[in-house]
Amino acid sequence: MKHSKGIFFVAFLFAMLCGLTTAEAQQSPPADGEEGPRRGLLDDSTKMVYGPNTSLYFYEKYVRDNRFEKVALDTSLTGFHNYEPVADTWYTYQDLGNLGTAARPIFYEVPLQIGRTSGFHAYDLYYHSPDSIRYFDTKSPHTHIAAFFGGGNRNKLDVEFVRNIQPNWNVGIAYRTIRARKTLNPTRRDDNNVVNDSYEMHTNYVSPNGKYRLLASFTRMKHNVNEQGGIIPPDVDTTSLYFTYEDSKVWLRNSRARDLRQAYHLYQQYEIVKGWQVYQVFDKKKQEVTFFSNLGTSDADFFNENRFNSSDSSLVHSKPDTTNNHNHYSEWKNEFGFKGDLGPVYYNAYIKLRTGRMASRFFSENNSFTELFLGGALRGEINENWIFEAEGEYLIPDGYRISGLFISPYLDVRYTKALYKPTLAQERYAGNHYRWDNDFSNIGVDQIKGTIKVNLGKSTLRPNLTVNRINNYVFYNEEQVPDQAGSEAFMVIPGFSGDLVLSGKFHWESDVRYTLITGGAADAFRIPEWFINSRIYFDGPLFDENVFVQMGLEVRYRSGNFAPAYMPATQQFHLQNEFNVYAYPVADAFLNFRINRTRVLFRYNHLNAGFMENDGYFITPGYTGLKNMLDLGISWYFFD
Repeated sequence: MKHSKGIFFVAFLFAMLCGLTTAEAQQSPPADGEEGPRRGLLDDSTKMVYGPNTSLYFYEKYVRDNRFEKVALDTSLTGFHNYEPVADTWYTYQDLGNLGTAARPIFYEVPLQIGRTSGFHAYDLYYHSPDSIRYFDTKSPHTHIAAFFGGGNRNKLDVEFVRNIQPNWNVGIAYRTIRARKTLNPTRRDDNNVVNDSYEMHTNYVSPNGKYRLLASFTRMKHNVNEQGGIIPPDVDTTSLYFTYEDSKVWLRNSRARDLRQAYHLYQQYEIVKGWQVYQVFDKKKQEVTFFSNLGTSDADFFNENRFNSSDSSLVHSKPDTTNNHNHYSEWKNEFGFKGDLGPVYYNAYIKLRTGRMASRFFSENNSFTELFLGGALRGEINENWIFEAEGEYLIPDGYRISGLFISPYLDVRYTKALYKPTLAQERYAGNHYRWDNDFSNIGVDQIKGTIKVNLGKSTLRPNLTVNRINNYVFYNEEQVPDQAGSEAFMVIPGFSGDLVLSGKFHWESDVRYTLITGGAADAFRIPEWFINSRIYFDGPLFDENVFVQMGLEVRYRSGNFAPAYMPATQQFHLQNEFNVYAYPVADAFLNFRINRTRVLFRYNHLNAGFMENDGYFITPGYTGLKNMLDLGISWYFFD
């Protein structure tokens, strides 16, 4: 724990010294044969001025879809105060009330992967997967440090370094960490709820003639969680109270979970003739999910009484006083395809092979799979405002995903139809507390999303509508085991988002959604009827435009509902009908400002604490939201 303190202190001190003592880096113009300086990047001495516009990045999707563009580094202030992954989604995820805890989407999402997945997704939000890697084209070494110090020792640090080895070859490395102390009943300063260490290495290369391009990455995340099981209800222990935070009585003190992920990724393409390329994608992934609990302590009171232990109690995973669950998921994928452009039309076709397995100490044999896919895409662009896209993937013989998108200056519409497989964890699981072996049918979904686009000067208004029809849905029921709905669920979700600009400097941003669910399987979806986010803030320069400031108030609200509960032993959210996560508006005050390339945030959480009928609020049954506390964050860019 002392080591984690040192990391944050050294990073903070180093960045402060650099920010105070270094001027903007100025270098000589590029050598002959290199790309010349972009317009506006020269100072009065005709020297290259390195900065956010000379360290551009792109995603693999831009290359694959032949929509290649390079994006400048983000120095904007909007939403900068929402530094946590859940807050960054504008709270469309439900977590356990602390940075780095298990999280799930509040709204139903159509899976991108129609084949098998591990089914252990509680910590997806904190993993930088290969498809999220930013590949750089930088003209100088570039370092980014972002340090966030949340109240109650909720800390997050991101350090990224990229550089160009040659004009056509760039490399990068990143380290990310979370150290979040328990918000409920910590016993010491470094009694951490979450400890996360993540690494990324990536490179991209393009041949001198531009015909061959390679993107490669390695990512790794080790996510450790000291589980707490939530607050013991007062009707179980009359001395237990819900809103005492540091003095709360929790179920678990000797239980911990770990999610270890690692992925190797390679993308390469070659242009055979102008406008026609062949490409290959290779992935090797693994995920190790473990849960340990000392049942010789009071932690045993949290779990069900039955145990599934081997008769050989000498095995470490079969001791009657210990839970030691372990699941190991591994996957290999190879994809080969061709793509190109015929005038304004883009086309793509591919074949993909995936093989994988789920292994467990409790399994008599591994749960393995082999999947073969055929897929393709078409896109037509009349111009940048009128676009249509169609893509499809067929999992031989019983899965598919078809999607169509229409974009115009006034209306965007997307239709998706899919038939996808249940997860491996839903099909077969074995541990000390739960076991099942299921043969579920594939899950079907039809989804339509539409957005009307209204632009009024600087203001934007976006009325929208989402309609879902879902059948054979697989979920974790009140008994905390997988179940499949025998009928359909229909969702109608009208919404509104927009940014109303007043007097050029005052903004009112909102995201409002109303959800109506009907059908025989409606009860399998626990979505709040009303979901509202809104922020009002001042945005403008001060002190002769030397400082750019955003200052305002952010409020979020969800209707009361029986939100899913969380079971640490299986790392799954499940239905429950006893705990109503009641409606409660949460207000945060924030101040974001930027001086040159340095951004700073201050956020005061739960500003309205003590002014409401209830003493606080819940996010998940048994888990309270943050009490009022102050967060600080700072982000620096260095170019030299």
